[in-house]
Amino acid sequence: MISAVVLAKNEEKNIQRCLESLSWCDEVIVIDDHSTDKTVEIAKKAGVKIYTNSLDNDFSAQRTFGLAKASGDWVLFVDADEKVTSALWYEIMAHTNNPTNPYVGFYMRRIDTMWGKELKHGETGNIKLLRIAKKDAGHWQGKVHEKWKVKGKTLVLKKALLHYPHSTIEIFLREINYYTDLRAAELFKKKVQVKAWQIIVYPKGKFFVNYILKAGFLDGLPGLVFALMMSFHSFLVRGKLWLMWQKKTKE
Repeated sequence: MISAVVLAKNEEKNIQRCLESLSWCDEVIVIDDHSTDKTVEIAKKAGVKIYTNSLDNDFSAQRTFGLAKASGDWVLFVDADEKVTSALWYEIMAHTNNPTNPYVGFYMRRIDTMWGKELKHGETGNIKLLRIAKKDAGHWQGKVHEKWKVKGKTLVLKKALLHYPHSTIEIFLREINYYTDLRAAELFKKKVQVKAWQIIVYPKGKFFVNYILKAGFLDGLPGLVFALMMSFHSFLVRGKLWLMWQKKTKE
């Protein structure tokens, strides 16, 4: 039995496509972080199970909450702005229905589509995420950029998960501001210090890696915008972390 867990908050533009791509699952659960749009209404019409739970800036805790609600032997995590293709579905079923399957979890490649363009290069071009595993195989770690740590053999699936992030620049900037707040706070809690030169050099390095070394330029204008945005992300994390330490020293 496969349970799908979907994390959502104000995803009325994406949730329908996501849930339709999970119709083959034995159980579909939406963990909603108090959406104020039509996300819950759309999910109810789809006939899935819905639980409201505050994210509280802790993605691992939210996924752990979903894991506890799932009743399947296998649990598949999909975000509301993602889609499972038919080819990926067939590959998942082939492995999980195999009685001699030696794996406890499976990594998926993820293809980002931004403004109608698949990003095949840059840091998104080779992303692999552990998104389906035995329910009791492990646990989630990390408040942001969380990872599912499992014990046992894993395999990278051949077919990809589709991702439709950042439908506008405004949304992209809003998400960058949110995630950099979380990341800076996480580093501050770990007592990570930042130097002025790092605030300058790291963002430049981030752009160079994404756009040149990982050939983001081959993705055209969306590749350029992505590289610039991730450079800005790097700058904000370190800038916000530096400001936190400045405030701390003045207390």
